Amino acid sequence: TYKPLIQITNTQFSFIISPPNKLLKMKISIIAVTGLIGSASAFAPTTFTGGNVAHRASASCDSALSMNYKVAVVGGGPSGACAAEIFAQEQNIDTVLFERKMDNAKPCGGAIPLCMIGEFDMPETVVDRKVRKMNLISPKNVEVNIGETLQPDEYIGMCRREIMDKFLRDRAIEYGAECVNGLVTSIEVPSDHKTSNSKYNIKYMEFESGKSSGTAKNMEVDLIIGADGANSRVAKAMDAGAYNFAIAFQERIKISDDKMKFYEEMAEMYVGDDVSPDFYGWVFPKYDHVGVGTGTVVNRPAIKQYQKAIRERAGDKIAGGKIIKVEAHPIPEHYRPRRVQGRMILVGDAAGYVTKCSGEGIYFAAKSGRMAAQEIVSLMKNGSCLPTQEQIEDTYLAKYDKAYGPTYTVLDILQKVFYSNNGAREAFVELCNSKYVQQVTFDSYLYKRVQGNNPLDDIKLLGETIGCLIKGYADAKPDAVFSNPVESQKRL
Repeated sequence: TYKPLIQITNTQFSFIISPPNKLLKMKISIIAVTGLIGSASAFAPTTFTGGNVAHRASASCDSALSMNYKVAVVGGGPSGACAAEIFAQEQNIDTVLFERKMDNAKPCGGAIPLCMIGEFDMPETVVDRKVRKMNLISPKNVEVNIGETLQPDEYIGMCRREIMDKFLRDRAIEYGAECVNGLVTSIEVPSDHKTSNSKYNIKYMEFESGKSSGTAKNMEVDLIIGADGANSRVAKAMDAGAYNFAIAFQERIKISDDKMKFYEEMAEMYVGDDVSPDFYGWVFPKYDHVGVGTGTVVNRPAIKQYQKAIRERAGDKIAGGKIIKVEAHPIPEHYRPRRVQGRMILVGDAAGYVTKCSGEGIYFAAKSGRMAAQEIVSLMKNGSCLPTQEQIEDTYLAKYDKAYGPTYTVLDILQKVFYSNNGAREAFVELCNSKYVQQVTFDSYLYKRVQGNNPLDDIKLLGETIGCLIKGYADAKPDAVFSNPVESQKRL
């Protein structure tokens, strides 16, 4: 059904027909490598919401003769670009997208699931490499290839963030978003923003090509999407609370063409306390180089030591390579305590949407940005009113947590079980020899939905898991002891 409304612009009346918004069907994503997969649905979605606070301010729907509401999206990565794209298609909403670095190359493994290409209508040109083989290497350098169950047309996409982010951002601009090359420095939040339609005042530095310094400006907006990453200024302005974080460190290394042939369709993951005490090290292929990196939460001061170790573990395969770029960035470890305050909403890394165990964040960033924008657009009723905090929590947060809450829970458990010591890591690698584990893992990752689990195989896998853990603990080398009581307490 099309809803007519009257709009006034430059003193001229216009009659506009606006189609209702279409909500995309959400898919449940659970990546798992043990029998925990089958019990994922038992986790209550409210695990991550922290309990919704009732805010009973009613949405004030203005007359159709009102001026357009203005939405600011802070951050031009996947979450911000996908949110801005949705808002920009609404003719009664003015959309402004803030991005500090238009050529930003975020330190990121760059892996995206196959379903993201179609779901977000991205051309394959954003994918540098199609990974169809993956080596998982244990602390004792036992190798398991975990890509044997992939079909010929299936792959994990490896991209450079500067390429993919630009594509998504440019598309939002084509739909009508105004893009500001600027750094948001602070946000003035009205004391009554939870109970009124008072505007937010964004202060920012706008940059122009060829100039080293920016120009101080400010902008009043009605609603803010915080898509500005782990160090989110929006999160700080809205008192979203702190979260624990990992440091991801990556070097882009240019290797010879002969060595690059090995990584043409191959990615490698290394586990062991030498490369990370609580995560994994990686060698992921890019366009004409490899990304070599690692990450850790529990021992962040030693990140360069772990980076040196991953280079040594890769050994001859990257020997003689030239480091062309060094990158480091914080990665959230869990949800922010508060993801919505008034009409300020967090998405992507700013909200804490990165999975444990796999470290996946790109898909969930894009998905959360799109979901938040779609729900808010629907609540705004063709731009005639502003949503309340309670409405946003009951739609965007509730639906996101229902769809993906079990994913975060399962992967958190898996990381605690299998990344905690070298014995568990040896068991993890051995388990991945199972074709059933590989099938379920890749199907869940590539398509963000659980693929028909076999109860008998799940029971069998549970027994294998226990056996592998006993064997792994029996002959694994002890983990190195470390201590950082001060640094480990830091939060973002």
